[in-house]
Amino acid sequence: MSEQQTQGNGPAREPATSQDVAGPSGPTTVVVADDHPLWRDAVARDLVEAGMTLLATADDGPSAVHRTKATRPDVLVLDLNLPGMQGHEVCAALGSLPTRVLVLSASGEQQDVLAAVKAGATGYLVKSATREEIVAAVEATARGEAVFTAGLAGLVLGEFRKMSTQPQADPSRPIPELTERETEVLKLVATGMSYKEIASELFISHRTVQNHVQNTLGKLQLHNRIALVRFAIAKGLDTPTA
Repeated sequence: MSEQQTQGNGPAREPATSQDVAGPSGPTTVVVADDHPLWRDAVARDLVEAGMTLLATADDGPSAVHRTKATRPDVLVLDLNLPGMQGHEVCAALGSLPTRVLVLSASGEQQDVLAAVKAGATGYLVKSATREEIVAAVEATARGEAVFTAGLAGLVLGEFRKMSTQPQADPSRPIPELTERETEVLKLVATGMSYKEIASELFISHRTVQNHVQNTLGKLQLHNRIALVRFAIAKGLDTPTA
């Protein structure tokens, strides 16, 4: 088992598919975990060249958990099929750590996607993604957005709806902890809309949408947008009101 610990801060560059949404203060910090050295090093290099700070790399599940807990990056870029621990086990082992997890896997199988998301992954990208798409996905994940390869977001939303077995609340009733605007944003989050789409729908800025989402996460004591979508669907907020 080997680990690398590297730091870098290359020239900043905005990926072609990134959204104009506020991100974490300073460069995005990352850990990359993959057992294929060439792929792992290439992804790490691309992220550093995009202006991110690489805190560490890992080549198996236990070292991914150890290095992530030790460095607490903004984003862990995680392969699913790691020696020692599978990707969903790594996600579960990170518990309430504020680090967001972006799975980058060769598999787009339904069971792999759902296992990772249920264990706490924020997003899921298949390895056929381009360099620009991977960089943009990491930045979006750092901002708290749920990023999925095309077609997988609908799969996850559908599964959350099936998982919601409790009686749904009346979506027209406000959630006491939230303001009217926060509840309005939450309803749109529950439908799978992106921050950009929500901003357009409500005629507000991307930054304002993100602020509402972050405030809502804090009030509801949730850790990421995936958990927020689960909460909203359980409350019936993904169902349009008449």
